Amino acid sequence: MIYELFYPLKYHYASLKWLNVLRYIPFRTIMATLTAMVLTFLLAPWFIRELRRKQIGQVVRADGPASHFAKAGTPTMGGALILLCLLVPTVLWADLRNPFVLATTAVTAGYGVIGYLDDFLKIKLKNSGGLPGRYKLLGQLLIAGAAIGYTFLLPGKLPADWFAIRTKVAIPFVAFSRYSLDLPLYVYIAFALFVVIGTSNAVNLTDGLDGLAIGPVMTNAAAYLIWAYVAGATIGGFSLASYLDIPRIASVGELAVYCGAVIGAGIGFLWYNTYPAQVFMGDVGSLALGGGLGMLAVFTKNELLSVLLGGVFVVETLSVIAQVVSFKLTGKRVFLMAPIHHHFEKKGWAEPKIIVRFWIVSILLALVSLASLKMR
Repeated sequence: MIYELFYPLKYHYASLKWLNVLRYIPFRTIMATLTAMVLTFLLAPWFIRELRRKQIGQVVRADGPASHFAKAGTPTMGGALILLCLLVPTVLWADLRNPFVLATTAVTAGYGVIGYLDDFLKIKLKNSGGLPGRYKLLGQLLIAGAAIGYTFLLPGKLPADWFAIRTKVAIPFVAFSRYSLDLPLYVYIAFALFVVIGTSNAVNLTDGLDGLAIGPVMTNAAAYLIWAYVAGATIGGFSLASYLDIPRIASVGELAVYCGAVIGAGIGFLWYNTYPAQVFMGDVGSLALGGGLGMLAVFTKNELLSVLLGGVFVVETLSVIAQVVSFKLTGKRVFLMAPIHHHFEKKGWAEPKIIVRFWIVSILLALVSLASLKMR
């Protein structure tokens, strides 16, 4: 909005030539990050007081670790604050005509609504079940389907360079121009839906300890920020994407602004969510942020590499799948409790130790993923 409203003024007023800075994605990314961070710091104390006043508190699983019963009643649905402080800076600093920004923010907001309904039912019914899984999955499918359909099936609204590679899947660590999978359109759309919905639910499963999910979310967003910028950046006529042999989509660079807002809102939220948490994210935050990360993976053409980058989320999800399958087939559990962060709790690891170690693993995976930029 700021970009659209104020940038054209430089053509009419000589004294406003400095508005030329709004052209540059790095400047607007930094401003979105700072705006999200400051907004979160300003609103969080009031937001947490309102959650307490309205008795919007965490419902703890009856079969969970004993240490978690002390968390019962802690304000939850803090993800609503993250969404507000993420979406407002994105609207302010991003180019709202960009279809990739529109689709990503739409999925983020839509998944936030699904998460809100899930949290609301948990609180109202005093039960950790929440929204039935089939309805949650249906909502995720419809929202992601609409966003992906918009960006894959409307050639008049999307840039030509995107349509040239939209159904291609980059193979990690190899040159995109020589090695990539080109899927039939509707097969790729189904695959993209799987990536978005899977990432959303994986982040949701990871959100079980104070600050555990938001750390890897920010790490992933930082990596996607770099990929998005590199995919669209042209410096003096020199294309970084062509040099690094990664998919080149000029308009995708605008997603760096969205990524910056995720990081800024995440930092502000972590101030209050770090152990011992004053507020929990809730499904309203985890489903939304996971959906946003899934869309970033699709639009930057890092669908397969996202498995490595989001390794923490993947392991958390696989631990749940392994636990359920093993128990149904053999009657035995693979882990003391799933997701796997609860397994380490049951083994006696202190909660802060689990959280920080998972953060460290996430940072290492991000560095290895980013190293693929120069290994092609």
